[in-house]
Amino acid sequence: MKFCSRYDREIAAITLPAIAANVAEPLLGLADTAIAGHLGSEAFIGAAAVGAMLLNVIYWHFEFLRMGTSGTTAQAFGAGDNTALAASLKRGLRLALVLAVAVVALQVPLRRLALWVVGPSDAVGALAGTYFDIVVWGAPAVLMTMVIKGWLLGMQDARAAMTISIGVNVLNVLVSLVAVYALDMGFTGIAVGTLTAVWAGLAYSLALVWRKYHSVLRAHQSASTAPRLSLGRFFMTNADIFVRSFFMMAVTLFFTSAGAREGDTILAVNSLMVQLFLLYSYLMDGIAFAGEAVVGKYHGRGDEKAVGDTIARLFFWATLGTVPVVAAYALLPHPIYSLLTDVETVVETAMDYRWWCAAVPVVGMAAFVWDGVFVGLTRTRGMLVAVATAAGAFFILYFTLPEAWGNHRLWTAFIAFLSLRSLVQTLLMARKRV
Repeated sequence: MKFCSRYDREIAAITLPAIAANVAEPLLGLADTAIAGHLGSEAFIGAAAVGAMLLNVIYWHFEFLRMGTSGTTAQAFGAGDNTALAASLKRGLRLALVLAVAVVALQVPLRRLALWVVGPSDAVGALAGTYFDIVVWGAPAVLMTMVIKGWLLGMQDARAAMTISIGVNVLNVLVSLVAVYALDMGFTGIAVGTLTAVWAGLAYSLALVWRKYHSVLRAHQSASTAPRLSLGRFFMTNADIFVRSFFMMAVTLFFTSAGAREGDTILAVNSLMVQLFLLYSYLMDGIAFAGEAVVGKYHGRGDEKAVGDTIARLFFWATLGTVPVVAAYALLPHPIYSLLTDVETVVETAMDYRWWCAAVPVVGMAAFVWDGVFVGLTRTRGMLVAVATAAGAFFILYFTLPEAWGNHRLWTAFIAFLSLRSLVQTLLMARKRV
C-alpha cells in the first residue's frame, strides 16, 4: 500500500479537523483546572475536577447519542440514502432533548448521589456542588450538540464539527476569565463560562447544519414515514453503548472517589494526570472518528476490502501519533504539571506518578482505534464485551493489590483496564465475533 494512498487522504480529511476539535474538548477541562489552580487553594482544583466529573458521568451515559448517530449516518451516507440521513439526525435530536429534560429535572438527587459516592472533603464537595448546579442547565445544549457532531462526522464533514468544538471552548475560556477576574465571581465564574459556551454552541450548530444541509433535512416527510424497523435498529445498535457507559462510569467514578479518599493533594494530582490522559484520548479519538466515518462509509457500500485497508492505516497513524505524546509525558513532566498549577506540593507529588502518565498512551492506543472501527461497523456488542471484561479486572486487581501501595494501586488497576480493552477488542476483531 502506498504511503499516501486514498485511504490515508480520506483518513486525514476526517482526522486532522477531528483532532483539532477533540483537542479543544479537554482544553475546556484544562482551562478550568488552570484557572482553578491559580485561585490560591488545592480545593479549587479538586472542586473543578469533581464538578466536571459529575456532569461527565451523566453525559457519558448518553454517548450513544453521538456514536450511534455517527455510525448509522456514515453507513447511510455510503449507501446514498438521504431519507435515512434525515431520520438519523431528527430522531437523535428528539431523544437528546427528552433525556436532557430528565437530567435537569433530576439534578438534585443526581448531585447528592454522585457527591455521596465520590466522598470528597467538605470544602471540595460544597464547591463542586455549586459548579454542578449551574452547569447542569446546559444539559439540553450538550446532548443535542453531541448528536449534531455525530451526524456531521457520519456525513464526512469533520471540519464543521471542528468549528463547533473550537468555538465553544474559546468562548468558554474567554467568558470564564471575564467572570472570574473582571466580574470578581471567583470559582462560580468558571461554571458561568461553561454554561454560556454550551448554549451558544448549540445555537451555532443548528444554524450551521441548516445552512449546509437543508436539502437533506427537507426530506423530513419521507423520513417520518420510514419503517419503524429503522428506529428499532437505532435503539438496538445503541443499547450496547448505553450499557457500556455504565461500566465506564463505574471505573471513572471509583477512580475519582478512591483518589478523593486519599486526600485533597492526591485528588488534585490525579485530576492533573487525568486531564493529560484526556488530552491524549481526544487526540486518539480524532483517529477513531476517522474510523467511524470512513469504515462506516465503506461498510455501507459493501466494500469490505476497503474496510480492511482503512483499519490498517488507522493503526499506522495512531502509532505514529502516540510516540511523541509518550516522550513528552516521560521527559517533560515537571514543566507540564507546572503549567496547570502553581501549587508546588501538587506538582512535586505528581512527579511520583509520572511513569503512569507515560504508560497510559502505550497500553490504551488500540482500544481507542478499535472503538472507532466497531462504531463504524455498528458492532457495538464487541465494545460492551471488552469494557465489561476490563472493568471487572480493574476492580478485582484494585482490591487484590496491597493497600500499602496507596495511589499506585489505583493506577496499576487503571493501566490493566486499558490494556484489557485493547486486547479483548483485538481478539474479537481477529475472530470476527460480536
